[in-house]
Amino acid sequence: MIDGFDSFINYLTFEKRYSQHTITAYTKDIHQFNAYAKSTYDDLDIKHYTHHHLRSWIVFLLQNDITEKSINRKISSIKTFFKFLKRKGIIKTNPTAKITAPKIPKRVAEFVHESEMVRALDIIEWGDSEFSHLRNKLIFFLLYSGGLRRSELINIQLSDVDIINTQIKVLGKGAKERRITILPDLVKLMEDYLVLRNRLFGTEIKSFFVTEKGQAIYPKLVYKLVKEKLSSVTTIKKKSPHTLRHSFATHLSNNGAEINAIKELLGHSSLAATQIYTQNSIKQLKEAHKMHPRSSEK
Repeated sequence: MIDGFDSFINYLTFEKRYSQHTITAYTKDIHQFNAYAKSTYDDLDIKHYTHHHLRSWIVFLLQNDITEKSINRKISSIKTFFKFLKRKGIIKTNPTAKITAPKIPKRVAEFVHESEMVRALDIIEWGDSEFSHLRNKLIFFLLYSGGLRRSELINIQLSDVDIINTQIKVLGKGAKERRITILPDLVKLMEDYLVLRNRLFGTEIKSFFVTEKGQAIYPKLVYKLVKEKLSSVTTIKKKSPHTLRHSFATHLSNNGAEINAIKELLGHSSLAATQIYTQNSIKQLKEAHKMHPRSSEK
């Protein structure tokens, strides 16, 4: 057992309110580093770790072809853990203080071209039944037209959907809540799906999106659906739900949306994550969503 680990997980869960996915990633990163240090340095106690041990681990990861992005995430996990241990008095010195993360090569977000998204409406077969057709099409275009993360879409509850005011409440990273506009050409699709969903399965299951058996959808279902449908319209390498989120932001930027507007629509906590999509613009946030190519109000 790692000293202070259980208290740290409680801190992430109840104070920081991190998602289970994030907590699992932190747990994996911390245990990986601890296992490496103990095996490499003769069962060294966590209270005696130094920045030399951390640097050795980073070199080990690089030598094993772990990407800079993944390494930086692991370093972030370790830094957060040791800061917590120092604050609690479990360690006297934070060994991560002298650690500098590897520089990440400048990345370009892969996205589906607007013409390919328009083409998707004409050529994609959405499902074998009326229910799967409505649900699959709605999942695909809601991810795209709302810029949702996969976890945000899966966690949408019936009570989060306000068709009258054309809004959906979503819970993003760090339990940050935001409102997503239902674009005009998706309102009818959403109404039809909701009527059929409730007729077939009732409202006992609170998840808005459900399987053909009436249970809450799950991450693998969404990933498989998006990958299959995108394969019909594009040849880009990455075909995931996040590709649709990238496409949403890129198309907004290409149509003139201002970077701060895109940041708010994506639910980013800072501009750093948004800057890969845009370089210039001066539109108001309330006008940004009207620029999206799927909006009939454009």
